[in-house]
Order: sequence, then C-alpha cells, then structure tokens
Amino acid sequence: MFILGDLFEVWVGDDVLQERGFEHQCEQVIEQTASRVPIFFMHGNRDFLVGNGLMTACNITLLTDPTVISFNHQRWLLSHGDALCLDDTDYMAFRQQVRSSGWQKTFLAKPLAERQAVARGLREQSEARKQSGVEYADVCDQAAQQLLLEANASTLIHGHTHKPATHDLGNGLQRVVLADWDALAKPARAEVLRLSSTGLQRISTV
Repeated sequence: MFILGDLFEVWVGDDVLQERGFEHQCEQVIEQTASRVPIFFMHGNRDFLVGNGLMTACNITLLTDPTVISFNHQRWLLSHGDALCLDDTDYMAFRQQVRSSGWQKTFLAKPLAERQAVARGLREQSEARKQSGVEYADVCDQAAQQLLLEANASTLIHGHTHKPATHDLGNGLQRVVLADWDALAKPARAEVLRLSSTGLQRISTV
C-alpha cells in the first residue's frame, strides 16, 4: 500500500501521538494494517512533519518524493504532486520555507499547543481562501513531463490537487490524479487506485 501524502489534515510533530487522540487512533489502524501488508508513506503538504516516530510506531516505510516503482515490466513514478504546482508562486515560496531543516527544527521546538494553534490558523486561512473562490494552480504538465523523462517512466501518479483524472501528456506519457477522501461528503469520496497486471483501476471503498 502506497500513501502519497495528506493522510492527515495536519501533522505538527510525532509527539502529538502522546495525546491519545485522533492521530493516535490512526496510528493504531495503520499499525494493524501494516501487520498484514507493507505500507509506504510519502509526505504531503499537510503532513510533511510526519517523522521517524510515526514510521517506527506503525512499522511503515517513508518514501522520498518522487519515487519510482517497477511493476509488470513498467516504471511508475509516485509523487504527492505539490512540488509540480509551479504557477502557485506563493505556495512554492511557503513550501520552500517549511521544508527547510532550519524552519522545521525551530517549529518542532515550540510547545505542542502552540504548534497546534499555528496549524489551526493556517487551515483557517486556507479554508477562507477556498470560500472566496480562489482557484488553486494545477500541476504543470511540462514539469510532469520532465520528471517522467528523468525517471524513465511513462506514468506519474500523484495527489494534492483533489481533481481525479487521467491526463494525456503526449509521447506515451500520462499523469493520473488521486481523489481526496471525505467519507462524510455526499456522495462520499473514498477512492483508491489499484495497480494490477491489467493496468490501473479506480476503486471506491464505500
């Protein structure tokens, strides 16, 4: 099983597991699942602070972004996708800041309650931006093409944009976008991609 980021709405550090709240419940479910099937996790833009604490607790493996997997005589490129949204210059600047080791070290040194308050503020800003009708930039197809060529792969699988679709990039290249998850939405959204010898299948789990 490959989880390509944003499994959590927000993650402010592995010490959040000590609170025995929702994150701890998720950790237990992941650990139980990992006892049956290998799980690989990639950072998203909401849970990029997931660290070795969660990896060890759940017995899962952290992947770099991007990662190539080989299956059925084909190379598949996996990514969260946010690094390819080059037209969103504000987000790209923010991403560069928060992904730096210096920023993360300073942030994680703050008390847990303070980190949680900062995260709530950022989420409120994001929701307000959505409500105002601001359109988020999509993945840059040229950047996706370049990434695929460098990886010697023909298919990019990513999330982040919450716009499930398959995009033909030309020259035998494509990018496949995962859906977001919201089991309480109507209709519910809980879709996975299954890779088999016959290709990719979109499967609803509800």
